Amino acid sequence: GATIILSCTAHKIIGIPGKKCGAIVLSAEELSNCRDIITMQLCANKLDKKDFFGKSDPFLVFYRSNEDGTFTICHKTEVVKNNLNPVWQPFSIPVRSLCNGDYDRTVKIDVYDWDRDGSHDFIGEFATSYRELSRAQNQFTVYEVSNPRKKCKKKKYINSGTVSVGQLTKCLFTGNPSQPTSLHYMSPYQLSSYAMALKAVGEIIQDYDSDKLFPAYGFGAKVPPDGKVSHQFPLNNNLDNPNCEGIEGVLESYFQSLRTVQLYGPTNFAPVINQVACLAAQVTDGSQYYVLLIITDGVISDMLQTKEAIVSVSQSCVCLLSSAMEELDGDEVRVSSRGRYAERDIVQFVPFRDYVDHSGNHILSMARLAKDVLAEIPEQLLSYMKTRDIKPLSARPQ
Repeated sequence: GATIILSCTAHKIIGIPGKKCGAIVLSAEELSNCRDIITMQLCANKLDKKDFFGKSDPFLVFYRSNEDGTFTICHKTEVVKNNLNPVWQPFSIPVRSLCNGDYDRTVKIDVYDWDRDGSHDFIGEFATSYRELSRAQNQFTVYEVSNPRKKCKKKKYINSGTVSVGQLTKCLFTGNPSQPTSLHYMSPYQLSSYAMALKAVGEIIQDYDSDKLFPAYGFGAKVPPDGKVSHQFPLNNNLDNPNCEGIEGVLESYFQSLRTVQLYGPTNFAPVINQVACLAAQVTDGSQYYVLLIITDGVISDMLQTKEAIVSVSQSCVCLLSSAMEELDGDEVRVSSRGRYAERDIVQFVPFRDYVDHSGNHILSMARLAKDVLAEIPEQLLSYMKTRDIKPLSARPQ
């Protein structure tokens, strides 16, 4: 959830000779990987009356705090006419729009009385955070709406009303594959980012597999018929035999799966890593070696469990991750969990975004992707065989 200021630059506006025309300040902040969406409903009680001939017409304005101390409007509610005890309609907002994934970042909320001419009257304000808002419903938290000017003028001033959370729920939808903004989007003109990565790496590594049968799993989705969230479901919907014939078979199962499941969070890696580890552990004579390719958007919800799985798996197979989680790549520091370190560096991290060719040369860019994803396998395979004193079989006579 932590964020980074990438730049903060002031550019002078030039136009009228000899006059200062001001400056435009550009600042940028890296968006977090948080994909959560929350739905909330707020209500108020005994707000100040601002209209002379009637009650107030209140609405709320939400502000996200920035790293530099400024605030940015991120949401406005509808206006509730002529009501000092309004109940606003539920609304949905991405968590990163509200606080950029930082649950403890300040969220400021102003209460206004709507005026037709646009000169809305300020009723008051209060500050909170996403973490506090998410607890407010269960803890019956009531926020006092404070007007600093009235507080300074009136000694007996208490507040300008109160606001409470009627409901707040978190949705973990991870994108609609039918929308062009989704990384899973099945365009009629080109493969999705996921499909391109799978095809690029798979078409090379499948030549090292004798039977060309690949168990393929999905994670982070509601799976029919009961709609339960699963982190280890076979893409071909066959629990008894998750194998797909060749990479084309994997792609076909992947596309079919997108039509039947509902993408959903959280995103847990550990179940599928442990599943493959169990398969790999059944063969210890060196006749088989498992490679696990995980393609993800980089959001890992079970980091501790994933580290534990990698430390255990390091004794039996290799993992390849195409994601945004450098923390799991053991090139610099070996992955550890609960005081145990991975026996070998078995994770290769490759960020897909670095291989996107904006000129449209996908063949070249995907070839580079496959080369870097698979780069460490030879050394990892040799280290596995050497540590277990497994020697190559003698060549069969022709």
